Amino acid sequence: MDAAQIQIRRLTPADAAVYRDIRLEGLQFNPEAFGSAFEAETAEPLTFFSEWLGGSAAFGAFHDSELVGMAGLLIRQGRKEAHKGLLVGMFVRASARKAGVGRQLVETKVEFTRHRVELIQLSVVSDNEPARRLYERLGFLEYGIEKEALKQDGRYYDEVLMARDLKPD
Repeated sequence: MDAAQIQIRRLTPADAAVYRDIRLEGLQFNPEAFGSAFEAETAEPLTFFSEWLGGSAAFGAFHDSELVGMAGLLIRQGRKEAHKGLLVGMFVRASARKAGVGRQLVETKVEFTRHRVELIQLSVVSDNEPARRLYERLGFLEYGIEKEALKQDGRYYDEVLMARDLKPD
């Protein structure tokens, strides 16, 4: 897959069906990477995904008409935290990995949020070295580790906390 063939665009409620498919794939095959569980989200109606897309800033990476990657952004609520955004739900299908899809998604999120927040935060499972390297290359710095952040099938996973400052120099 050639990165030049990838198109990144904001997902809308009309994309709920393809978003649901890739989201469930991520939850099923990489459960340690998400705070939610496959069993919980597979039971949700399509309107659940449509409503989430309508209220968030989720972006998708398309190769032809196939959604091959996704990333969401949540802007913190409240006066004291509204300057921060949280990168969530990042997932690239196995068939599209190592083609620059993740890089394009994160770069798009950074540009989208640049004038909306001052700081983008994320957490990534400590074992996920490729993702950690990607985020580091794109200017995210590690600022902590949450021990035993997630528990999947009796195993604990630590999460590395990372952030990128977007304030103008």
